[in-house]
Amino acid sequence: MHRSPLAETLHLPAGVSLPNRIAKAAMSEVLGDPETGAPTDELLRVYERWGGSGAGLLITGHVIVDPAGRGEAGNVVVTDDRHLAALTRWAAAAQAGGAHLWMQLNHAGRQSPRRLTPQPVSPSAVAVRGFAGAFARPRALTADEIEGIVGRFATTAAVAQAAGFRGVQVHGAHGYLVSQFLSPRTNQRDDGWGGDAERRARFLLAIVRAIRVAVGPRFPIGVKLNSADFQRGGFTIEESMAVARALDAAGVDLLEISGGNYESPAMAGSGELPAHQRDTSREREAYFLDYARQIRAVTKLPLMLTGGMRSRATMERVVAEGAVDVVGLARPMTHAPELPRALLDGTAPAAPVVRVRSAIRRIDDALQVFWFQEQIHRMGRGLEPDERLSRYGALWRGLRALVFASAKSRPVSSAPGTVEAAA
Repeated sequence: MHRSPLAETLHLPAGVSLPNRIAKAAMSEVLGDPETGAPTDELLRVYERWGGSGAGLLITGHVIVDPAGRGEAGNVVVTDDRHLAALTRWAAAAQAGGAHLWMQLNHAGRQSPRRLTPQPVSPSAVAVRGFAGAFARPRALTADEIEGIVGRFATTAAVAQAAGFRGVQVHGAHGYLVSQFLSPRTNQRDDGWGGDAERRARFLLAIVRAIRVAVGPRFPIGVKLNSADFQRGGFTIEESMAVARALDAAGVDLLEISGGNYESPAMAGSGELPAHQRDTSREREAYFLDYARQIRAVTKLPLMLTGGMRSRATMERVVAEGAVDVVGLARPMTHAPELPRALLDGTAPAAPVVRVRSAIRRIDDALQVFWFQEQIHRMGRGLEPDERLSRYGALWRGLRALVFASAKSRPVSSAPGTVEAAA
């Protein structure tokens, strides 16, 4: 009997083994309390469902380490252990079926909307282009503030460990703060935190080292890294390869390959591909596969690839050939939450295809975000996902919820708690 390479366990450098090679990749659930930043019962209900999906690894949507770094009003914010009880319930709900839950740690930097952060921060005072002024021009961080944010990442990781999460992932992609430090477009500093590529990588490496001190050697640390910014003068694949080598030396356990940012959203893709596609188009299923292969050539780090893979044949091929070690699924998990189990047991040849597009191309990105997010929210309410869900209805509900959450949101306190990083 053929055993799928997706069903093989994966041994991580920290000494932990993932049950299989399928991960639920991070998506922003927007199910945190907009006033307190605490995880809600709806969020726990979603992860209880995903915990029984058959995926070996579940990575949360971004958990914000600094109240000034929220990307959305509904983000979970963890700066100390005030929400430890709720976080512990979250970890238990997600892991009851055998999956490992990792908390994704993030700071939005200049990509924190003006309605949440009137004065965002970034390595340099470089504004986000476009978006009709939704993002205020950031101010450049001081060296002391940079050190403080490094400590916040470590503190949040320590809280995650105390709550029973099985690992953390540092979000270093998609134009958020860590990615802003890596990119020469947004990091125009000439001090120890910017200038050449090595100094631009210092922030990420300092975060990884601080987390390792805080959590010890047996707790997995992952990083989500852009393969490139896909912008002229931005972070390049050659720089990404150099960062991957440095992360390998720093003791990272799993490196997820992605790409793009708000100005150039390569990570969003352009819709779903049919499951019966020809071999020539299967290469296009995995948006960043060529970049992953280049990074594989310079590091032995376990690699995770997310973006576009829909057929079991493609997933099995990229793992079997050694290009990557873990396949990340994001959008399909919102409307087919038991997909990993069906892929593993061979009953599903591919993810079900949905087409979330409109006649107005300019609104398609928002349409897709809100349609898939509404599926998550349905599960949070105890309902089944609905592939027939109205596209425009989801867009309307998403925009209405966005306005309501922003109106309800207030600054989240960052008073010190009792679980501190040992940095």
